[in-house]
Amino acid sequence: MTALKNPAKAKILSGYFKTGPGEYGEGDVFWGLTVPVLRKLVKKHRELELGSILTLLQSSVHEQRLLSLLLLVHQYERGDAPTRASIYRAYLANTQRINNWDLVDLSADRIVGAHLDGKSLEPLFKLTRSKDLWERRIAMLSTFHFTKRKDPGPALEIAGLLVDDRHDLIHKAVGWMLREVGKRCSVKAEEAFLERHAATMPRTMLRYAIERFPEPARRRYLETRTSCRRTGRGC
Repeated sequence: MTALKNPAKAKILSGYFKTGPGEYGEGDVFWGLTVPVLRKLVKKHRELELGSILTLLQSSVHEQRLLSLLLLVHQYERGDAPTRASIYRAYLANTQRINNWDLVDLSADRIVGAHLDGKSLEPLFKLTRSKDLWERRIAMLSTFHFTKRKDPGPALEIAGLLVDDRHDLIHKAVGWMLREVGKRCSVKAEEAFLERHAATMPRTMLRYAIERFPEPARRRYLETRTSCRRTGRGC
């Protein structure tokens, strides 16, 4: 990874992932390695033992943490039941290191969501109550596993718990997962959620959710929200 450093790309990524003072990625260090480059490293080091992967996850370098998560996903998907359980537990024990949106988005559904298939969703409910932004995003993105399998229930349930969240990155995550419910499972299920929440949900969340809707429907939902905010009635 040291040999593959790309300082010019690193500068671009540092800005894109908001690493400045007071921003959500403050202090994160980038080396400028792209996801395709990291996936090649996964293939080369796919047998790396769990302890070494978790050591990599403690790195201050963003791409090293991302590589560790891609390795965990690879090993989880190919592992036996004990291996999967160990990876799931390790993932939730290290959420403080899964601390940017790409780290969450490329791993949560394929480890946490996959592991909770057929089990209680209580771990996701606990994550939604966390003060940590990234744990709440993990909760929302983990439901993508179920949505891909035509089950909109978990996504709608977690979205309902996070619909009033104040952080923009949660607004985007919830809106995205609602859009996927409509795309992959049921437009009617998404519309039923929006009928309950569109008037008061954050604008970014709503815009993400209705992105694939026909223009008249998008306009109606946005106007309903605007009217509610302006009048304070019927919300």
